[in-house]
Order: sequence, then structure tokens, then C-alpha cells
Amino acid sequence: MQVAAAQLPAQLQRGLKSLYTVHGDEPLLQQEVADTIRATARAQGYTERTVHTVAGAHFDWSEVLAAGGSLSLFADKQIVEIRIPSGKPGKDGSVALQQLAEAAQDNDSTLTLVLLPRLDKQTKTGAWFGALESFGVTVQVEPVERRALPQWIAQRLGAQGQRVVGGEEGQRTLQFFADRVEGNLLAAHQEIQKLALLYPEGELSFEQVEGAVLNVARYDVFKLSEAVLAGQAARVQRMLDGLKAEGEAEVLVHYALSEDIRALKRVKDAIGQGRPLPMALREQRIWGLKERLYERVLPLLTATDLANLLQAAHQVDGIVKGLKQPDWPTEGWQALQRLALQLCGHCAIAPAKTGGVRK
Repeated sequence: MQVAAAQLPAQLQRGLKSLYTVHGDEPLLQQEVADTIRATARAQGYTERTVHTVAGAHFDWSEVLAAGGSLSLFADKQIVEIRIPSGKPGKDGSVALQQLAEAAQDNDSTLTLVLLPRLDKQTKTGAWFGALESFGVTVQVEPVERRALPQWIAQRLGAQGQRVVGGEEGQRTLQFFADRVEGNLLAAHQEIQKLALLYPEGELSFEQVEGAVLNVARYDVFKLSEAVLAGQAARVQRMLDGLKAEGEAEVLVHYALSEDIRALKRVKDAIGQGRPLPMALREQRIWGLKERLYERVLPLLTATDLANLLQAAHQVDGIVKGLKQPDWPTEGWQALQRLALQLCGHCAIAPAKTGGVRK
């Protein structure tokens, strides 16, 4: 069953299903859709969660298949989350996903959540995706077109009890806001949250919006990403300390770091499949300074490096949301520092020491 992202809350109110598939290219919106499903599940007693990231053709699907029937002694219900960053589960994965989809019917103890990037038409006609769609709910996350961004911003402001003034001035304010974030939904989301912290519910003037959006602090999270990819450990440490002191949301810092790790993995996989590097970078919307940083860093990272970094990012995701992870700090900023410096360390390795391009 296909459900639009906007219709998902109503579907969840009618009854939680045991299988959900979320696919799309807009990370912020995909994360919000997945969070909505998880929150609904937790409220209904799904207290345990395991995450499986499909990395490479030799991924062991038997662990995923076994997870559905392995509840711990402390949980009656569980969420089994399967992330497939490449969108290609492979031959074994195709069979496993069909088995999981069929097993999900009337399973009131396990909720399976499958997260995928944007899928092309051919992939959607595959047997594995057809099974996910037939036995569960699929949610396609559509990007917000540039011309629709001012209205999207207005809706988000409305959800937190704020609005711009009416008429032409309000439209000018929304257009200014959209221009400043340059179509970046994460940046827009961050600015909207900032306005909720700075001003009470009610009407916002152009001057208030302008003052908040032009604040240079909004670029810090994205500059942190550049410093990490450049391998500048001392600068990364200073920026993390500054972000913490300014009260930046841990989840946004984690998002910036984990999105770089996911993008590096997707580009590396694309190169392994024969795509030229420039094409792979364009497909992942990597431009400008980041494009040059990715070109330098990618030869330094092995598939194992990226798999370990992905696992680390998933663990830190839980920590910043209040969960404990074995062998990791319990405090969110300490975990973010460890993740940032772990990636930074890989990016700082001099190319001359690698012995050529690593695969």
C-alpha cells in the first residue's frame, strides 16, 4: 500500500502496520517520516530496536532474518530497522526482503522498517520492492521544489505557532528566507527552530527573520563538516566546543556528520559499480568545496572504513536520542566528538602513505 508522507499520520492513527518502507532523496524528510513511525511504535510498546545496514554484496542477511524472532527477555515488541543506502539489496537481499515481507503479515511483535534512497522506475518493478509494497506500507518522500519552499517554510512556522505578517511583506519575508537557505531543507529546518527559541508564538516581522537568518552561527554545522573532511582535528575540536556552548542541537550536528558518511559510502559504491567520479558526485548533489574534499578523501577510505563509520554513526544516533551504547560515552557531545574525530582521522591520512588508491 502506497501512502504519501503527508498522509502517514492519519494512516498511523487508523492502526500501526507491521511493515513500513520509506524511500526518497530528502534526508531531513525521510528522517522525520521514520521518526514518526518509531514514535508511534514506541507508544504502543515496541521498546526494543535493532538496526541493520546493508553494506556490500556480502552482507549477511541471515542476521536480519533471525532478528524478527529473537526478542530479548526485557521486551515484548521490537523494531527491526533495515537500511539499504545503495538502494540495491542484491540477489540474496531480494530473496530475504520477500521473506521478511511475507512474514510481517499479522506479526504483532515485530515492526520492520526499511529505509531506502530514491528508487528508479526499474527498481520499483522488482520482486522485492513489490513484496514490500504488497505486504506493508510504502512511503515515498518527495523533495520540496524550490518554488514551493516559501510555503513549506510558512507551514513549518505555523506548526510552532509562528507566522509572517500578511500580504506582500510576508511573501517578501518568506522569499528572503528561502533564498538564504538556498533550497537546503536542513538549513531551513535549523533556522525555523531558531526562530522558535528567539521569539514567542505569533507574528514575525521581516527584521526578526532577517536578523536570525543572517546570523553567521547558522553556517557552523556545515563548516564543521568541511573541517572534518579536510582532516583538521584541532579546528574540529574548537568548532564542536563552540557549537555546544551556543546550544546547538546535538541531532543537527549528528545529522551533518552522518550525512557525509552516508554520501561518501554512496559515492564509493557508485565508483565500484563503474560510474565515473564526477557523475557519482553529481548524483549525490556534492558540489563546490565539498566536491574537492570528497575527491581527496575517497581514495583514502576503504569499504571497511566506511562500514565502521556507518556503524559508529548509527550508535551515536541512539546516544543523542538518549540511548546507551556499549563502549561509547553516554553524553551526546562526547559521542559526537568521538565520531567527528574518527572520520577526521581517516581524512587526515596523507595520500603518499596509502600506497595508491584504496578500494
